[in-house]
Amino acid sequence: MDDSDGTESNDVAPEEIGQEELDESVREAIERSKLGAPAVGEAVRDRFSADEVFQRVIAAADEEVTSGVRELLFSGIAAGFAISITFLLYASMSAASDSALVGAMLYPLGFIYIIIGGYQLYTENTLPPVALTIERLASLPALLRHWGVVLAGNFLGGAAGAVVLTYGGVFEPDAAQEALYIARKGAFETPWWSLFFKALFAGLIVAGVVWVGYASRDTISRMLVVYLAFLAIPLGNLFHVVVSFTEALYLMFHGELAFVPGMTGFVLPVLLGNTIGGIALVTVVNYFQTSEQRLESARFEGIERRLSPREWLFGRLVGRSYVPILDPSETGLSEDAGYRIMVPISNPRTESRTVELACLLASNYEDAVVHAVHVVQAPERMSLGSRQRQRITSASEKQLESLHDTAADYDIRFETSTTVTHRSFEEVFNVARRTEPDLVLMGWTHGRLWSAARAERPLAELTNRLPCDFLVVKDRGLDTSKFLLPTAGGPDSDLSAEVARALQSVADTEVTILHVVDGPERVDAGERFIREWAVDRNLTDADIIIDDSGDVEAAIKRAAQDHTVVALGATEQGLLSRLVTQTLHLDVVDEVDCTVMLSERPSERSIIGRLFGSDRRERSTPKES
Repeated sequence: MDDSDGTESNDVAPEEIGQEELDESVREAIERSKLGAPAVGEAVRDRFSADEVFQRVIAAADEEVTSGVRELLFSGIAAGFAISITFLLYASMSAASDSALVGAMLYPLGFIYIIIGGYQLYTENTLPPVALTIERLASLPALLRHWGVVLAGNFLGGAAGAVVLTYGGVFEPDAAQEALYIARKGAFETPWWSLFFKALFAGLIVAGVVWVGYASRDTISRMLVVYLAFLAIPLGNLFHVVVSFTEALYLMFHGELAFVPGMTGFVLPVLLGNTIGGIALVTVVNYFQTSEQRLESARFEGIERRLSPREWLFGRLVGRSYVPILDPSETGLSEDAGYRIMVPISNPRTESRTVELACLLASNYEDAVVHAVHVVQAPERMSLGSRQRQRITSASEKQLESLHDTAADYDIRFETSTTVTHRSFEEVFNVARRTEPDLVLMGWTHGRLWSAARAERPLAELTNRLPCDFLVVKDRGLDTSKFLLPTAGGPDSDLSAEVARALQSVADTEVTILHVVDGPERVDAGERFIREWAVDRNLTDADIIIDDSGDVEAAIKRAAQDHTVVALGATEQGLLSRLVTQTLHLDVVDEVDCTVMLSERPSERSIIGRLFGSDRRERSTPKES
């Protein structure tokens, strides 16, 4: 029966409940040993298995090895400079206490700062990217590129630290002498092969720290492991390449060591030892202690495909979500096109008008290509093996056949391809970076591409670094006869102007430019500005409307009543990210009856934006005069 509040009642007497609790207590007592451990059933593990640790390493490596050169370099510089903290404290405390053991106690501080802070240190980076490469999810050139950038950053940071320690008056006189003594031990008193084998052990230690760090469940455990492991380096008279590089430069700046002998006789053997030691631990110990199912639990994420031997040895391939799954036909796309438009679609049957608009725009250019990409969103837990991909691609090719009929009426080259992915919206950007179009034209619908975006990679990273121009079309009939271009200047309006000019040329489109000013007294200045703007963009025959209401959206709504297309440029915060997160506060998009085109050009965030995490785009807007 149901109680009045709609909840289901259990007709159990109080004494029966008491008996059940007693039986449960007895059962629990029987199932426990005298020491309190479970006597039957499953125990909850308090640590990761080797396979699980390996999966965490792979995930971290994927993030690291796909990072841009700028991010890796500056992170490496920060880590290299932090190493000077190790050198500073080791020398200063050894001199102050007259004991190398006391100085060694503070040696690990710089490494703790680096690893807990997530900076890129060369020896720490031997394990994750190598693990990705062993799994044939990243190529050897990609691994070497990653190592080279990080090592260059570490050396630059170490050099900056050596300059400060030498000429900045940081060391006390006794500490300066102790620093020279420490540096001389490695550069002059240790033979080449001893340096190599000592560095090899140090490489083993650092790679082990990385592995154990991924096996740790809390920061305190990681800090303890890092501290104890790096304490072993000074206590064992071992060598770390970035510390050794800093020490070598410190001797050079004091005139005690020449550059070439210092690099070849001191830094080089330490570099080789650290690298080989780290790789040996990954391949011999960590990798082979995992099972063949080490990545089985992540197969549904799309990592079943491995790089071919040729790609692995000579390619630049490496991809977020491991290796991108490509349609082989993509390799046959035209590379010598004069102008390329890419059209990502999720349903070829319903998005033919978007393809037709792309063909219309492309026909304004010589030797133009329209590339329709069918982005197939695979379910999260679907394994994307070669047989499954082939089945999906074959079905996609049949659906794409109708689009060739659409494009046949235009004097352009038309190409199609299919990409199968678990991350459809992100894959639009990946395909654009691989095929390098001049323009991406996509429909703005509530389809899979847009709905999937909110669950994928951080949007700011995708949309603040566009690979090319983007034009997003909200289709309401796609009549291009009367084109309204509201503008206050800026690069995104320039893209709208290029679209308007193309439509003028191939479809006899009537173009009207709308400019809104604050009050009648600014009409003349606004008209001078917009006429100059139109001349610079070869739109001299366009009609011009100067609206003095100061209300941009209301002015657009009024003017849109007599037009079939309205083109709007991106806001300062960007266009695509606002569309995906549904924070584009332009009511005019939904309230006008005509087709809306939203344009956005690639732009870089300002230095302030990068430092403080702002999503605002760096752009310049012409002032009214």
